[in-house]
Amino acid sequence: MDSNLKCPVCGCEHVYPDGALWMCPECAHEWNPAETGVENDAASGEIRDANGNVLADGDTVTVIKDLKIKGSSMVVKGGTKVKNIRLSDGGDGHDIACKIAGIGAMNLKSEFVRKA
Repeated sequence: MDSNLKCPVCGCEHVYPDGALWMCPECAHEWNPAETGVENDAASGEIRDANGNVLADGDTVTVIKDLKIKGSSMVVKGGTKVKNIRLSDGGDGHDIACKIAGIGAMNLKSEFVRKA
């Protein structure tokens, strides 16, 4: 199995071959790596939201589902608007640094937000 192959839609690393196509167990996307190889190289530096829109520093995003804050009893409610985000290269998948009113500074994963 190709260990560096990732899903072009959600970025999942747990993809597997299904005949001539590759399959993602998280989002059920099927693709042919020979056809999408050029597209993946061009888009590797972009951070995209849950709908596939490209995010940039200073954008406003909306949280799409309730997110529990690790180590706390607080929750970021779905529908919360987050202004002036900063894109970061978090090694743990958290690629958005922001401040949320009433909670403070925190990091979010781009898969749980959509561009406002």
